[in-house]
Amino acid sequence: MLKELKTGFLMMVVMTLITGFIYPAVVTLIAQIAFHDQANGSLIVANGQVIGSRLLGQNFTKPEYFHPRPSSAGGNGYDPTASAGSNLGPTSAKLLNGAISTDDKGKESVGFDGIKVRIVHYSVENDIAYGSSAPLDMFKDADGNLDNIKLIKAFSDEKTPLIFTPKTPIPADAIAASASGLDPHISPRNAELQTARVAKARGVPTDQVQAVVAEYTEGRTLGFLGEPHVNVLELNLALDTRFPAAKSSAGK
Repeated sequence: MLKELKTGFLMMVVMTLITGFIYPAVVTLIAQIAFHDQANGSLIVANGQVIGSRLLGQNFTKPEYFHPRPSSAGGNGYDPTASAGSNLGPTSAKLLNGAISTDDKGKESVGFDGIKVRIVHYSVENDIAYGSSAPLDMFKDADGNLDNIKLIKAFSDEKTPLIFTPKTPIPADAIAASASGLDPHISPRNAELQTARVAKARGVPTDQVQAVVAEYTEGRTLGFLGEPHVNVLELNLALDTRFPAAKSSAGK
């Protein structure tokens, strides 16, 4: 019996050394030598500081930047520690119209902005012609900005819901989040529709911005997997380098 126990114990020690130490060490060494950038998170460094990863989307809201896909990762989106989608189905009224949350004091806030609200913002921000059953001025706050709570209520009105129709098709990735909420890419068509806004905000000709977009448009992986795409963070950093905007800051 002791002989069998000794054999089993020695096997455990050997396998622990192989699978717990030797194998991980060899894989780590190969990764650091052959795939150093990927093994360390595909980090992007600017001015000596890590500002993001090529693999993780982050939010941009200023007009001089290309905006990423919407995100449901975390409370405010783009949280790399809480990767997730909305888990709402295509027939969900919440997904389409949005939802309003009310706290214990009766104060309303946006619980979920909804596809239709995103379409309105995308159209207005990028100067896309549209048709609306009611003037959008009815849904603005005191500062003249679109009020999402008013829009959600208008879209959710069972009797006379707001009907908003852009005259140019909006790419799906411009209004729908990815399953992870962290997709770092947008489609070339999405980038194309944002180009005029970005060029205007930076005070440069549209064709110059288009040239940068074309430069940072990647083809299908291995030539046949997925679709052509544009990395938003890398594109915005390139724009900051070539056409600096006043007081612009990547990631804002």
